[in-house]
Amino acid sequence: MLDGWVPRSRGCKIMESKKRIAVVTGGNKGIGLEICKELALNGIGVILTARDEKRGKEAVEKLTTDYGLTNIIFHQLDVTDHPSIASLVNFIKKNFGKLDILVNNAAITGLELSQPIDEKLPQPKRAELYQKYIVQSYEKAVDCMKTNYYGVKYMTEAFLPLLHLSNAGRIVNVSSTRGQLQGLNNEKLKKELDNIDNLTVERIDHLTNSFPKHVRDNTVEEDGWPPRCNVYRASKVLMNAYTRIIAKRYPSVTINCVNPGYVSTDLNSNTGFLTVSEGAQGPVMVALAERGPTGQFYDRTQLSTF
Repeated sequence: MLDGWVPRSRGCKIMESKKRIAVVTGGNKGIGLEICKELALNGIGVILTARDEKRGKEAVEKLTTDYGLTNIIFHQLDVTDHPSIASLVNFIKKNFGKLDILVNNAAITGLELSQPIDEKLPQPKRAELYQKYIVQSYEKAVDCMKTNYYGVKYMTEAFLPLLHLSNAGRIVNVSSTRGQLQGLNNEKLKKELDNIDNLTVERIDHLTNSFPKHVRDNTVEEDGWPPRCNVYRASKVLMNAYTRIIAKRYPSVTINCVNPGYVSTDLNSNTGFLTVSEGAQGPVMVALAERGPTGQFYDRTQLSTF
């Protein structure tokens, strides 16, 4: 693997200027790829990351070929792996000395379908069947929490020092309306997660670690989760809470969550009704906006509530 890989056929201007630098996780497809494209088209130097080296390189090739972009490179990254994260941190530190934008987009559902969905069905029917057919297991729930919660936490902790060296550092955590507190019917849990002055990262870690066990034992209600709460939803609720704590702790970095909308991607078996272009609008807007609110939740491009 070559750090900071770029197609040989084109010069790489990300290294030649003092551009603002962005890292996008899960950038090889879907919303992540679209975010990379839009940031690069807006003059940002983009480091597209993905676990799979071949797919990541192919994504960069596509963007350079289709749009003539010379300010985007690939770097391998597994957000659940500390050595992989450290490799990217060292690469950015060595080549750029700081980071301006971190988009935590990488995510998995942790869910499986009990039976396939006919892609020829109308979108509303496919979405209905998706919710009906999803099943979860302990192993998939563990993987989901590792990526969706701990992946964001590990990346944030690793890159905050470089973000502090930017004159306008920002973190954009791609979230979901599934993670909004209004969807919780247990008032005790809702109030606890909404009380950012008293909520701790350690408590969020505990809820994160216990959820897969509840999935295994069919006891998700013990921690106050709704009876049919799935791990994807819980992971976004907990990621949102972590975002608010970190935003309060580090006010010099703008840190927000963005719901891209119900976008048709592999994540939801292509049952969404929005395009990836529409889904990328919110994260890109928040990433590029002048310094504004921090510790907030955006529903697509509109400021909303947690």
